[in-house]
Amino acid sequence: MSDAPTYRKIIHIDMDAFYASVEQMDNPALRGKPVAVGGSENRGVVSAASYEARKFGVRSAISGVLAKKYCPEIIFVRPRFDRYKEISSKIHKIFHDYTDLVEPLSLDEAYLDVTQNKKGNPSASLLAQEIRNRILNEVGLTASAGISINKFVAKIASDFNKPNGQKTVNPDEIVPFLEELPIRKFYGVGKVTTEKMYQLGIFTGLDLKSKSLEFLEKHFGKSGAFYYKVVRGIHNSEVKPFRITKSVAAEHTFDVNLSSEIFMLEQLERIAVSLEKRLKKHKISGKTVTLKIKYSDFTQQTRSKTLPYFISDKSLIMEVVEELLYQEKMKDSVRLLGISLNNLNNEVKKAVVVQLKFEF
Repeated sequence: MSDAPTYRKIIHIDMDAFYASVEQMDNPALRGKPVAVGGSENRGVVSAASYEARKFGVRSAISGVLAKKYCPEIIFVRPRFDRYKEISSKIHKIFHDYTDLVEPLSLDEAYLDVTQNKKGNPSASLLAQEIRNRILNEVGLTASAGISINKFVAKIASDFNKPNGQKTVNPDEIVPFLEELPIRKFYGVGKVTTEKMYQLGIFTGLDLKSKSLEFLEKHFGKSGAFYYKVVRGIHNSEVKPFRITKSVAAEHTFDVNLSSEIFMLEQLERIAVSLEKRLKKHKISGKTVTLKIKYSDFTQQTRSKTLPYFISDKSLIMEVVEELLYQEKMKDSVRLLGISLNNLNNEVKKAVVVQLKFEF
């Protein structure tokens, strides 16, 4: 019997500029050109940017106006989510040829636990290469991969050799890898937390590792224990094939700002119809209704109300939304409205997945 430690083998697959790459694949005229999916030069927010656009600083979540400023030659394309879902389905079928332990994070990325896999291949790195080759040959798109013993490190590693590359971080390489990593590249450390860490003298993984658990909990609350563990390579979260939907939402950005609550209600009715369709499709109801408002100055506000019963019907959702809309006076004209429903009734559907550990 070997005394060597046992590890999981986790692959994180991340498609390269997925939405933009699909548009370039389907429309040869867009290939090699800076493309932004979503938004426009006057309105909206960029959902995805091609690598040609990223060279100019165009990124997802920036405004279309800013994207145009950064890259005057940018080509805006309307998103086609049905097409992205169709392509994503093909990619996930490939994943399931290797393992049933697939945890989708979005349409374009997923974790795979290949500790035990359908190919009987002991090398997670070779499996990742094979999966990426199949995606390219069968779908026509490139993907990048990170391979390691846990989800946290695999997620970070997948970003290292983008686009169309992969990186493996073996067990004995994890701590040195994390020690050298800039703190802004730690998965789960956002912009605000990064700034706070900088103020505390934490710029790298090594700086983070030098801080005590008490220090991190004092400054970051419950997240402190997470940071203390992950920088030491400790992250025991399993790959969960059955992710529980926690909220269902629909929203819309308007071509012209809305300044009247009456016009807003008309638009919210349409948004509620879309939300109801999604709820019915997935047979989900919820108790908490949230109204999302983004003003013309890009500041955002949410208003919520929790009911004592589950709802999914448009008319019941709109009763709450109308109440939330008139809860207080609008501070400015509105560029985006959204409705979401959480506290869903699918919590009882949680699945338990047992995973074994083997040598890496």
